[in-house]
Amino acid sequence: MSGDPAEQPAPVVRPAVWETYGPADLSAVPVFAGGFINFGYWQSVDLERPLSQDDRIRSEQDLYRHVLDAVAPAGGRAVEIGCGLGLGCALALDEYGPAAITGVDIHPQQLQRAREANSRLLAAQPDRLRFVLGAAEGMPLGDAQYDSLYSVEAVQHFPDLPAFAREAVRILRPGGRVAVAGFFSLDGAPAPAERLAAMLDSFASGLDIARPVARLADALAEAGFADVRVASIGPQVWPGWDRWLSRLWEPGTWPRNFLAAWEQQILDYYLITATRP
Repeated sequence: MSGDPAEQPAPVVRPAVWETYGPADLSAVPVFAGGFINFGYWQSVDLERPLSQDDRIRSEQDLYRHVLDAVAPAGGRAVEIGCGLGLGCALALDEYGPAAITGVDIHPQQLQRAREANSRLLAAQPDRLRFVLGAAEGMPLGDAQYDSLYSVEAVQHFPDLPAFAREAVRILRPGGRVAVAGFFSLDGAPAPAERLAAMLDSFASGLDIARPVARLADALAEAGFADVRVASIGPQVWPGWDRWLSRLWEPGTWPRNFLAAWEQQILDYYLITATRP
């Protein structure tokens, strides 16, 4: 595939994804404080005291840090798939020292917001940061040009995990690392799609796709990745996420069912990593 984004056709965006990340602008919803769009990694936050907006933003940043620690992008060229407003790209540039980062997102409105949110950084370091339109299953990037690829809480929207895995192995150099954080159904959970759709509006609407985590691990291995590892980080995600939700949502409302789905062993949050031989 050519490395020129201008030569690639615009990706097809599923309707629920188009609405949520376009006109509805999920990044502006108060529960996603600070413009990051993830549930957070709450290990360093004291959940026994009232939570502040700073706690929430720290949890979102710490999820990025947990993922970036797994790919160690220092000095190399990195790609973020599903970059949203690009704040994770900016954090990576500031704290991890990659040579350059390319943020890829499927939604043109998100890319416009990312360019606006990072306008000063783009102007100051144009050789280190760029944002391009593309899908996880069809990245507008050249072969074997990148040292790391990461994605933070976007994988639940990817319709074709094997295609994503093939694209990831294609764009990475030998020795390149991939790290994906997101939520999946537990392997072996009975009827997860039906149960999650009954509990959570994001699954019922088709925004989130219910699949066992082994589906991604197997896709990475079949694409040629080595050392594929799956680690649950649910204990660091779900209790804190629910505590934050409790400020805005009453018990029994659907967002509070994420914790219930975890407690019922239907859903969990994972970090999946692998290396390109």
